[in-house]
Amino acid sequence: QVRLVESGGGLVQTGGSLRLSCAASGRTFSNYAMAWFRQAPGKEREFVALIRWIGGSGHYADSVKGRFTISRDIAKNTLFLQMNSLKPEDTAVYYCAASNSGGLPVGDHDYDYWGQGTQVTVSS
Repeated sequence: QVRLVESGGGLVQTGGSLRLSCAASGRTFSNYAMAWFRQAPGKEREFVALIRWIGGSGHYADSVKGRFTISRDIAKNTLFLQMNSLKPEDTAVYYCAASNSGGLPVGDHDYDYWGQGTQVTVSS
């Protein structure tokens, strides 16, 4: 059974930082793309960042480019999202997801597995 479990969310002031983690288990993810999405209240879920489990560098939404960094620890089967210079508009539930699609899948319909989400709140 595939499991993606996020942690690291919380409340932070504008300009602060948080590091999200996603522990992945239940299968081999070597051919997968791993991503972070987010969903703010009243809005649709949106792509934040992705990285292929093996090889490649991060790919980011324009809204977070230069502030967020996606990475993974293959030995620990863990995905990370380092978030710096946080803004109130970054407030959302953040989800970890895994896709068996090739290339750079940025649509949530491309993803096969999802975590339960972790809340990030940025106060002004």
